[in-house]
Amino acid sequence: MVLQRVFRAVIMGPPGSGKGTISERITKSFGLKHVSSGDILRNNMNAKTELGLLMKACIDQGQLLPDNMMARLILHDLRALGNESWLLDGFPRTILQAEALDDAYSVDTVINLNVPFETIKKRLSSRWTHTPSGRVYNIDFNPPKVPGLDDVTGEPLVQRDDDTPHTVSRRLKAYENQTEPVLEYYRSKGVLQTFSGTETNKIWPHVEAFLQRKLTILSKKVAGHG
Repeated sequence: MVLQRVFRAVIMGPPGSGKGTISERITKSFGLKHVSSGDILRNNMNAKTELGLLMKACIDQGQLLPDNMMARLILHDLRALGNESWLLDGFPRTILQAEALDDAYSVDTVINLNVPFETIKKRLSSRWTHTPSGRVYNIDFNPPKVPGLDDVTGEPLVQRDDDTPHTVSRRLKAYENQTEPVLEYYRSKGVLQTFSGTETNKIWPHVEAFLQRKLTILSKKVAGHG
């Protein structure tokens, strides 16, 4: 679908909810630029930028990155995109971050993936990661071509400590506590759309149909003003 205007969206969902897969499909189907906070953090730390060094110091000390630092980082990359349409993934995670984003941009829609925690626990315990790139594989539905090795580099995959079953429950609870206020913030603004289910392939058609409708309506509005 060809976009008739700049379209800006946020995708939210707990770790293991299928956010990466859905994001990939959205960007491919609708031509949005995928902006991942995780990628931006990694790039800045690898490039040893001023913010990257500050972030590394925070992470090394086991501290959460301050909201203003995260906002500066993400907004810097968004500004570089100019008038491109984008899908923002991994940000905002707090009300302060959401307000900083709102001050800079008008968000058209927030897609929230609601997947039962039991489903996620099973998924994450099957998840293996290529640490340098952040590429993620799942033994059940997205296995590497060669077991235990990254498809692109052939380097070994690892299971992150926080993907082991006994730590997943804690991560999910922390996500819920942190992001519920953000979901409520967007719900009150009328831009939150929640998609529930246990399988990414069954959730995706609903997300796709919703975005088709949303973009068609926006395009008509643009045409009406033309």
